[in-house]
Amino acid sequence: MNTDLGDYRKSYEKQELLEKNLSENPLEVFQKWFHEVDTNFDVGETNAMTLSTIGLDGFPKSRVVLLKKFTYEGFIFYTNYESEKGKAIANNPNVCISFFWPEAERQVIIKGKAEKIAENLSDGYFESRPRGSQLGALVSNQSQTLESREELENRLKTLEEDFKGKEIPRPDFWGGFIVKPVEIEFWQGRPNRLHDRIRYKLNESYDWIQDRLSP
Repeated sequence: MNTDLGDYRKSYEKQELLEKNLSENPLEVFQKWFHEVDTNFDVGETNAMTLSTIGLDGFPKSRVVLLKKFTYEGFIFYTNYESEKGKAIANNPNVCISFFWPEAERQVIIKGKAEKIAENLSDGYFESRPRGSQLGALVSNQSQTLESREELENRLKTLEEDFKGKEIPRPDFWGGFIVKPVEIEFWQGRPNRLHDRIRYKLNESYDWIQDRLSP
């Protein structure tokens, strides 16, 4: 196989990113960008983000998960704590999450530390999920091998019968993580590959320091 993608090119010309238009707090910039993309562009899932962890095997691994909440404290998503990513975070909480919104020619890269959120917060979100998603959390031994698709579907049928007419409790192996940022970079595509890159980093006094990076 020899596939040459050298002619794949796009000129980024929609917007610009200038310091004079930015807040001193990158979480406010993120909120503004997220709202603009969600409101003005046809993006399938604006909250889809790539989560990168360092696995127990020493290799980095990235996968797409869904952002479910963001605050001044950080970015929250939910998962199986016993999954590959859950174990990776337990072993090394340093993670990276990133958003790429090609329709807006924007990217956000966030370095931070992940930690479990309070159990009552995970309970509240689990209760808000559709019943099928609640059962799915119980059915799947995430990241473990399966003999067949039928094995998974049979587990679901069994649990549907077991919980018929009953509330489904949140399993203790499932819940939320919050990524508390230490660095956030905003990338805006510009012509001639001279992209705008603005980075915010926390200093020792927990103040955000802003820099412009070369593209």
